Amino acid sequence: MASRALFPTLVYRESLVDRSWRRFNQDLADECQSLAVSDAAGQRWSAKHYIGGYTSYGSLDRLHLVSSLFARLRRRIDSHVKAFAGDLHYNLSGRTLAMTDCWANVMPAGTVHSLHLHPGSVISGTYYVSVPKGAGALKFEDPRLAAQMATPPRRSNAPEAFQSFVSVPASDGDLVLFESWLRHEVPPARFSGERISISFNYACPPKTGR
Repeated sequence: MASRALFPTLVYRESLVDRSWRRFNQDLADECQSLAVSDAAGQRWSAKHYIGGYTSYGSLDRLHLVSSLFARLRRRIDSHVKAFAGDLHYNLSGRTLAMTDCWANVMPAGTVHSLHLHPGSVISGTYYVSVPKGAGALKFEDPRLAAQMATPPRRSNAPEAFQSFVSVPASDGDLVLFESWLRHEVPPARFSGERISISFNYACPPKTGR
């Protein structure tokens, strides 16, 4: 076969559901909803940048350092990030890939999170606490799209790897990881309840020495 695939874009998805998950996940949901009610600074930031919903991104963006519950989640995510970094063939010799940011998101129906990326980070991701039926899925954009000015449209039945946009649906307890340069969004959707998620970044912080 003459054709071969180059420069793959990988997205990692895994469920964190186990025997102890239900109670742990409910505790996370309660803490996220409590933040949405009590975090005045986050409410003000969200009113300008996350209309209709709540995110602690602009106020409390290192929850893994201030909450034992979020620190427990970080420990569960660490092994998956390590596995994903292996899939990506990163050379981490002499480097430490660690969670640098972690924030909560509560999205009622109609809330939009427009296309963006996470500069300064290596791997980003989301843990899904609660995903009501019909809630918006995480939607990824082909990173080559801006360079495809004269490219004909793809056939509607083209394989997923050839689509310009790919949505990755998730269920309660799912973890999705991706490289931080990959643009993504959450389109608006109609559903009942609240879509609750926890987003985070991993990076290789510079080592400090004497």
